[in-house]
Amino acid sequence: MTFLSHRRTKLAVLGATLATLVALTGCGGDATGNEGAVKDDGSVDLSKVTLIVGDQKGGSKALLQAAGELDDVDYKIEWKEFTSGPPLLEALNAGAIHVGGVGNTPPLFAAAAKSPIKIVQGATYGGTGDAIVVPPGSPIKDVSELKGKTIGVAEGSSANYNLLAQLHDAGLKYSDVTVKNLQPGDALAAFDAGHLDAWAIWEPFTSQAEQEADAKVIADGSELANGYVFQVASETGLEDPATKKALQDYLSRIAKAQVWSQTHQEDWAKVWAEETGLSDDITLAAVEKRKIQVVPIDQTVIDSEQEMADAFVDNKLLPEQFDVAPFFIDDFNASTTGEQ
Repeated sequence: MTFLSHRRTKLAVLGATLATLVALTGCGGDATGNEGAVKDDGSVDLSKVTLIVGDQKGGSKALLQAAGELDDVDYKIEWKEFTSGPPLLEALNAGAIHVGGVGNTPPLFAAAAKSPIKIVQGATYGGTGDAIVVPPGSPIKDVSELKGKTIGVAEGSSANYNLLAQLHDAGLKYSDVTVKNLQPGDALAAFDAGHLDAWAIWEPFTSQAEQEADAKVIADGSELANGYVFQVASETGLEDPATKKALQDYLSRIAKAQVWSQTHQEDWAKVWAEETGLSDDITLAAVEKRKIQVVPIDQTVIDSEQEMADAFVDNKLLPEQFDVAPFFIDDFNASTTGEQ
């Protein structure tokens, strides 16, 4: 079975499972269900709209609450939590959610699988939080010393690209290392137990590894990663006028909250700690590494993501060359950045 057919099969199975779960929990089947909010004259009654949002722990919901951006919302938000970006986008592909926040890499894997998604809002956090760490006492001091070593990473995550870029920069191939596909919780356990020579991760897990596991950062993405984070929406949701109207407001609130978190770092760190169960010291360290800037969806963003997609293809982590541009839309730039 080819990589692509295997991934499509995996997506189909997960999609079917998620669709069943959605039906059982009363989420409205394919995550539309807002048609009744459109009046005869074409206007939208937002009070009749439910926006189903995919989230990660300490993600969009916590950020919006901390910034006061969940006050006076005219529509209902139903939250669904995921461990990382890849499973969130599998839910989006399955029609279980309308929109969700992810890093710079998961949308590329979804696009390669021809998922019906659009990237609708963006910001950059800088690449410092994306890091490769090694255990305390490890003799490894540089990425070039990882040849033949075992590295944990969540495949398809932003950390996956940072690992790829760091290896390339050090003159190594992806095939020169043994990669263990692990979500953050499992990776931390394996790292603590000494089963990994290195761990490629993102914040707040980078700071958690440093403070709780005495990990040592041997490389970060400040020079090699674009640090983008995205809100990604389903094409089905975008085609529904009522859902799209709610999305416009929601994305505006996300952008405002992102700006707020940059100017209120200690306040955001405390809320983030409460949400994740991590210490204030860990979340504050993570926040301080992030230099948040909301960006428009434009050619600069698209070109950077295309470069990433090409790198995954070159290393046979994605099956074939594809154009990322059709998966981006700039419809919401005016409401998120003020740019037309």
